[in-house]
Amino acid sequence: QVQLVESGGGLVQPGGSLSLSCVASGSVFAIVSMGWSRQAPGKQRELVAFITGGGSTNYTDSVKGRFTISRDNAKNAVYLQMNSLKPEDTAVYHCNARLWGESSDSWGQGTQVTVSS
Repeated sequence: QVQLVESGGGLVQPGGSLSLSCVASGSVFAIVSMGWSRQAPGKQRELVAFITGGGSTNYTDSVKGRFTISRDNAKNAVYLQMNSLKPEDTAVYHCNARLWGESSDSWGQGTQVTVSS
């Protein structure tokens, strides 16, 4: 397992931007991919985006064209640039790391993103 520390959440107006950061420590050599998930009250957690060590990315349809995930392998970090934010983006955002040899992913503590006027 790895430990994940997130930062960058906050309150932003619709149409605004936020950048989230996540730094991993621990068994970082076992990391296969990293990503971001979110969960709003009363809703199921959804995977927003993930990125492999080779740089391949995947996004859920609702954020395509607005969010960009990136990874710095040397720093064991993953980032999520969020532009054109909408109220429906409001959620707790969690950093995720998938590791070789583990049956479940590692998760960060979460950071609150609130999009409201």
